[in-house]
Amino acid sequence: MRLEKFYFKAYNFFMIEDAIFKKARLDLNKIKSAGLKKFSSGWELEKAFMDGAFRCVIWIYEKGNVKGKVYDFVNGEEYLPLRMEHQTGGFSSKVRLEYEKMLEDILKNYFIEKHFTSLQANRITDLIYKYFNVKPDFPWKDQKTGADAGVFRKNVKGKWFALIMNIKKDRLILNAKENADIINLKLESDEIETLIKKEGFYPAYHMNKKYWITLILDETLSDETIIEYIKKSYENVK
Repeated sequence: MRLEKFYFKAYNFFMIEDAIFKKARLDLNKIKSAGLKKFSSGWELEKAFMDGAFRCVIWIYEKGNVKGKVYDFVNGEEYLPLRMEHQTGGFSSKVRLEYEKMLEDILKNYFIEKHFTSLQANRITDLIYKYFNVKPDFPWKDQKTGADAGVFRKNVKGKWFALIMNIKKDRLILNAKENADIINLKLESDEIETLIKKEGFYPAYHMNKKYWITLILDETLSDETIIEYIKKSYENVK
């Protein structure tokens, strides 16, 4: 068994790149003018760090995904310990921190950060700003359970009229395996009873099901349909 396969099987590996670029969109104009090494489907960046003890090779793909490897200069092999999430101290965490700094530089220079994971959630966010001049805030951004939750408030008193978050889809649809962005809205209770019988509408996730409803943001519902219910929610918040 190869060393890489042993590590991935024995430990809970995490992909640093996916976490950092999860909510970002590649700016093609910036990266095309950056002078990076081009290959068929993207760009390659190679750099030494930690006084030359390590080097990394990072691939930035045209579709926006980013992959990378860190190599130990002494033996030339990939340095896998930096991907062991349970290791929060020691030398490997220092290597990981330096690698993350390089990834964050790439994020800053060549990407546009998004608020949410799905395309539809970000389109809806833009529409909310267009109609109500409101941007989301993230009161639980540093907490595991709410890392992707964005609150839209009607006024300075903090009244919510919408909440977008990323959840496991099986919380809404039995046996669904992937995650999905959702939006919670405040509607009249009789309308909620009617809507939850339709595709794309669900009893409110983690909120009062009598007054709130969940709409899934996976293209099941059109943007036009969703924004109409957002307008109702805005009016229902007193």
